[in-house]
Amino acid sequence: MKKKLILCLLPLGLLTACGGGDETADNSGDKPAAQSMIEEDAPADPKGIGEVKHVELNSPLNEEMVNKGREIYDLKCSACHKLTDMRVVGPGWKGITDRRTPEWIMNMTLNVDVMLEEDPAAREMLKECLVRMPNQNLTQQDARDVLEFMLKNDGKS
Repeated sequence: MKKKLILCLLPLGLLTACGGGDETADNSGDKPAAQSMIEEDAPADPKGIGEVKHVELNSPLNEEMVNKGREIYDLKCSACHKLTDMRVVGPGWKGITDRRTPEWIMNMTLNVDVMLEEDPAAREMLKECLVRMPNQNLTQQDARDVLEFMLKNDGKS
């Protein structure tokens, strides 16, 4: 855990250690202009990073899956995520199914460590929330049930 925290904070240390200076300063001297040491991010994959490449959505929603998803939410998710747009530890879930693809949502719940390391959208959420989502050891069916519950929470039918 400490290694992951250090790896997350290392770029911040690099940014502050590198300075940055005044961009309006005259760089006409013999020193070349400073360049970023941080690589540009690769374009985000809207499906995220993980084994989930396609999700077949139910229409209408499967109420049994919704209920199982609610049980999992109550047990493993509700301490950090609210069903509104209010951020507690993690972001609120309201509107998540409008902002993210079903594949991205499932990959985030199943492959959280890799997503937080490599997915640009997940890294941005980590910057905002400052706390890594723990791996909840969900099965693929658990994640699918939670997704069904999220869809219901967002008013989908």
